[in-house]
Amino acid sequence: MSFILTAIRGTTAVFRTTRAYKAEAVRSIFSSPYLLDAEEETTPDKGKPVDPEKDRSIKHSYETSVRYLASTAYKTTYGTDPVWKHYRRNHKGALPPKKTRQTCIRKGVITTGSPCPICRDEYLVLDHRNPELLKQFISEHNGEILSYRKTGICQVRHQELLIAITRAKDYGIITFDVPFREYDYSEWYKPEPKI
Repeated sequence: MSFILTAIRGTTAVFRTTRAYKAEAVRSIFSSPYLLDAEEETTPDKGKPVDPEKDRSIKHSYETSVRYLASTAYKTTYGTDPVWKHYRRNHKGALPPKKTRQTCIRKGVITTGSPCPICRDEYLVLDHRNPELLKQFISEHNGEILSYRKTGICQVRHQELLIAITRAKDYGIITFDVPFREYDYSEWYKPEPKI
């Protein structure tokens, strides 16, 4: 009996040492210099010049965005359509994923080949004082905010959009009334016979 107990104690000691060895191996992998080099390669280098079309380090004010929405440059680019209408998401496979990407901009630079409609145009600023832009993301039929599946904007910009629209509604900048519709009830009810 004592032989079996010693054998069991020995296996638990071996099990403990192998578990500790695996944990140490995992720690060494995540702290290896090779992983850090691979991480640095994916982010833009500080010494490398950034493409001016992809640089988003300069933040524009909402006044600039309001002036841009009233300019001829905006009208020639988008016309009378919303900014998201002609955008097409790029994705792998035939069916798009349920969620859009987390963000298009990392460290002030666009890191994707097809940024979302808000990230690709630096003069579109989501702010509660910019109602002309916010109204493009609100359904004209029921006043609800359009889904990111339809608009294609990234998750970070969608959260900014939700906050901006909520603030605009709180401040009374954006209001929505359900349009009143006149119905002709003679089609539904028979006229009463005259006596």
